[in-house]
Amino acid sequence: MSIVVTGASGHLGRLIVTSLLDRGVPAGQIVAVGRDIDRLAGLAERGVVTQRADYDDPESLQAAFAGAEKLMFVSGSEVGRRVLQHGNVVTAAREAGVGLVVYTSIPKADTSSLVLAAEHKATEQLILDAGLPHVFLRNSWYLENYTAQLPTYLQHGVAGAANDGRVSAATRADYAEAAAVVLTTEGHTGKVYELGGAPFTLTELAAEVSRQSGNTVSYLDLPVDKYTELLVGAGLPEGYAAVLADGDRGLAQGELEVAGHDLAKLLGRTPTTLAEAVRAAL
Repeated sequence: MSIVVTGASGHLGRLIVTSLLDRGVPAGQIVAVGRDIDRLAGLAERGVVTQRADYDDPESLQAAFAGAEKLMFVSGSEVGRRVLQHGNVVTAAREAGVGLVVYTSIPKADTSSLVLAAEHKATEQLILDAGLPHVFLRNSWYLENYTAQLPTYLQHGVAGAANDGRVSAATRADYAEAAAVVLTTEGHTGKVYELGGAPFTLTELAAEVSRQSGNTVSYLDLPVDKYTELLVGAGLPEGYAAVLADGDRGLAQGELEVAGHDLAKLLGRTPTTLAEAVRAAL
């Protein structure tokens, strides 16, 4: 029997496979699935079974899930198309008789007003309606969303539309490790985990970058529409810019601040902090 990991050619999926290996799962019992088989070559070299499958190709999903005991269902990246794509995954999982589906969702998916939350809420409902044993991992933002922008912050400062809202961001590696824990230990079926690290405001982000870099970095708070315009001016497509700005709107309203300590409990340790992530990225 195997653990199938979808999206394994992406950052999070690859880290989940690595975390499973680190936890002692035999490579031959892990099936890493992605659209681009060439991007899975590094995992194949470690003995992981690799297979091409596409969320738009139901037959490829059925072939990939055959014999799977557990499915690590990493949500797709094509915003606006994910309900249809995810429906294909759920159908294939049901037809394959998968024993557990672990799905990466978004904080407070059932109540969130974020544009990004709607497809996650719909997917969670598809899994429930299919009667599949499941775990929902409602991951907040990645710390890498911010640390990847450090050169921009140092040159132009931090901009956003988050006001003094707090975001419970954590590293991809911490989310991946938590997923691996759920996949390799008992007692998680039916659980909904709201996952994130210690919350911070974007003003606190700017202050941390200032402290560690020695440069003065400030936070500029903008109305949502003005922040969207700024992102478009920086070269982002308008639709994508609007989604990012809507994320800050939700952040301002507390929709990305996670209550409780689910991530720390799953990890058995304190998640990577903002200070640690900034230090590693500078």
